[in-house]
Amino acid sequence: MKDRLQEIKEKAFARISSAEGLDALNDVRVSVLGKKGELTAILKGMKDVSPEDRPKVGQWVNDTRAMIEEQLAAAKDRLEAAKLELQLANETIDVTLPGSRPKTGHRHPNTIALEEVEKIFIGMGYEVVEGPEIEYDYYNFEALNIPANHPAKDEQDTFFIDDDILLRTQTSPVQVRQMERGKLPIRMIAPGRVFRADEVDATHSPSFHQIEGMVIDKHITFADLKGTLEEFAKKLFGEDTKVKFRPHHFPFTEPSAEVDVSCFKCGGKGCRFCKGEGWIEILGCGQIHPRVLKMSGIDPEEYSGFAFGVGLERIALLKYEIDDMRLLYENDVRFLEQF
Repeated sequence: MKDRLQEIKEKAFARISSAEGLDALNDVRVSVLGKKGELTAILKGMKDVSPEDRPKVGQWVNDTRAMIEEQLAAAKDRLEAAKLELQLANETIDVTLPGSRPKTGHRHPNTIALEEVEKIFIGMGYEVVEGPEIEYDYYNFEALNIPANHPAKDEQDTFFIDDDILLRTQTSPVQVRQMERGKLPIRMIAPGRVFRADEVDATHSPSFHQIEGMVIDKHITFADLKGTLEEFAKKLFGEDTKVKFRPHHFPFTEPSAEVDVSCFKCGGKGCRFCKGEGWIEILGCGQIHPRVLKMSGIDPEEYSGFAFGVGLERIALLKYEIDDMRLLYENDVRFLEQF
């Protein structure tokens, strides 16, 4: 038995001294001292040793284990020191080399346009309000005077989650939620992402952004709406900008209108940018329908208001003369670096 242990020890020492890495060293540990190692096998066979020899044999095994473990520890320290020395040599930093400037990101054109719009309306005393993107049918349609059988409900190509829950098609539901709070007067804008089942092309996307605005107070007239949007257009596109209101129809406003601004490229003379018309459509608006006020718990005999909605991407496309809406979402660094 003593000769067998001596053989195991000498063989282990030879493998330890020739080990070229920590993995090889670990292989020695497992093959000699592991659960299925050579020394472990001898300990498991102690039942076959005569009782009077067991203490002596056990001591030989333990002494052999201790010597092998001592050699393993010394070899591990040696190999780790050599590894560290090699790592330090390879990772030496030359402090005399010029530094490399890290690339930093910047604001997206949509973000730049949104911040400009928010700044304009905050300056006029408006509050910026947000709401859920996953919305109830009631807030997205019914409370905005669009009942179940209304044709406008089909025109919006809605993403329904179930019969009562959907991805909002507009940010107007935020206005309804603000009205239901009952804290009057209200002066707010509601920017946010909306969803419609549109085909992707240069002017459409299934996910885009809108900015809805609303004012409710006593004695609010269409003249207040015109003055507000004219001020907004001048701040956004330049002081020489003119606005034009065209009659239109929206279920939640009455009367309703679409708003054009004079082309800021040609001053209204007609060019490629405005397709020769001299005017560019930017938003829809109108006086809030009395039924919408009443459904949200506001007395239309005492209060009135106006609302408007503009596409954020449309503002960005106009301001930066971008021809294709898809450029805003393709994350092409060459495009984004221009802003």
